[in-house]
Amino acid sequence: MKVLIAEDDSYTRDGLVSIVEGEGYTALSASNGKEALRIFKAESPDIVCLDIMMPGMNGYDVCREIRQRDARVPIIFISAKSEEIDKVLGLELGADDFIVKPFGVKEVVARIRAVTRRYNLSLEEGVLSSFQMEDLTVVPSELRAYRAGGSIDISPRDVKILSLFYRNRGKVLDRDAIFDAGWGVSHLPNSRSL
Repeated sequence: MKVLIAEDDSYTRDGLVSIVEGEGYTALSASNGKEALRIFKAESPDIVCLDIMMPGMNGYDVCREIRQRDARVPIIFISAKSEEIDKVLGLELGADDFIVKPFGVKEVVARIRAVTRRYNLSLEEGVLSSFQMEDLTVVPSELRAYRAGGSIDISPRDVKILSLFYRNRGKVLDRDAIFDAGWGVSHLPNSRSL
């Protein structure tokens, strides 16, 4: 899974990158809000961790922009802003959680796992336990696909799209139809992985 970390303090950003990579995630890092949005659009991460106070574009605005593109991707604010109003605003803008700095490594890991677990549970509603597409076997609960004796890591977004195609076998689906399905995907899975 890909985790986008948007944080202007390099020490904190590097620490968060180490934490998520230590858990086996792929870390994507941005030092400001505009860079975070560029990476989000290009990479379609599976989870987003946002600082609020960033140069150029603050985390609230980044969250707002992401939610216009993708209503479901998990977003966690990680910020020194600890007032109740800051947390409420972040959650009302569509964040799934809010971590106050300074934070502990175990807390960050636990919260990332929790929002990922909730996301995966909502994803699995109505998704088959496994399904076959030509020579590709997709196992949503494992976030893996299997082909020719090898396994391929796939994201929750990939599972949703592949499931949509599987359920609509023989039909032509355009990008708008996929987006209108309520999944907020901005592009299809990378062909290199499948």
